[in-house]
Order: sequence, then structure tokens, then C-alpha cells
Amino acid sequence: MTDIRLKEYADPAGVTMDWLLLDIGMLDERDELATAVRVALGSDAMASVDDVLPDPDSTDRRGWWGDMDTQLIWNGWPIGSRLWLLSRAKMTDGRAQQGSILTRVKFYIQEALQPFIDLKIASSMYVAVSRVDRQRINALVRLYRGPKTAIELQYQVLWQDIIE
Repeated sequence: MTDIRLKEYADPAGVTMDWLLLDIGMLDERDELATAVRVALGSDAMASVDDVLPDPDSTDRRGWWGDMDTQLIWNGWPIGSRLWLLSRAKMTDGRAQQGSILTRVKFYIQEALQPFIDLKIASSMYVAVSRVDRQRINALVRLYRGPKTAIELQYQVLWQDIIE
């Protein structure tokens, strides 16, 4: 059985996703790899114990409870990315204590997509990130199957109320 197809919609509150339906009212099951990548990047992975959480008053490391034993139970992998850790991060360069924000965005994306490579769902990935302005970073994600591009997705990571 294939996965349902998700469509992203940008709105003032952020990005939302919805199921796509065919004209005949059935769920659209095309582009399952793109859907899996959207889920991987749009879901919150559990923070490690040494990660700095965005809210200093919180101990919530997020993640999904079903990820706790995925490897043991069904040979799966934890779903999601740690991009949420950057929700209150400042736009920094490489001189900052935690490093460049661009490097961290790229690392979190690659980390979330690495299981696709490890399990041979895709053969390789390409991730490029660039700062567009004071409040936006664009990310280009490509997954390959052999020499051909399987999917290419573009993301905009937004920051608000950032002081440089």
C-alpha cells in the first residue's frame, strides 16, 4: 500500500499540509517519496539530551512516542527532523558558539533524510541552503535514485523577530 499524497500550503500562521484528492474523490497516492520527505522534514524529531532547547524553561524534547522502539520492533527509523530546535535561533555565522545557522539547517535536513539513503530508498541526496534575507533561509532538497532525480523540493525556513 502506498502513502497518501500531501500538499503544502503557506499561510500567515506557517505551513500546513493537507491530503490531495483526485477528481473522482479518491485519495491521490502519487509522489509517495515526496510525501515521505515532507513528513520527515515537517515532523519534530526528539532532541538529544545535549541539544539546547528553544525554550529555556521547558524540558520537552518533543518527538513522537512511537519512535522510541522503532528499530527494535519493526526495523524502522525515527521520523522527523530537529529543525524545530532552531525556532528561536538567531541568524548567525560560523563565529557563533553553536556555529552557522545555515550549517545547522543543512545538517538537520541531511540527518532527517539519511535513513532514505541507508535503507536504499534513494541512492544519494543533495541539500543546499542559502540565506535570502534577514528572516528567511531557502533549502533545496534533491533525492536521487541512481543517476536520476527522484524528487526536488524547495523549502523556506522563516524566522520572526530576530535581532542580529
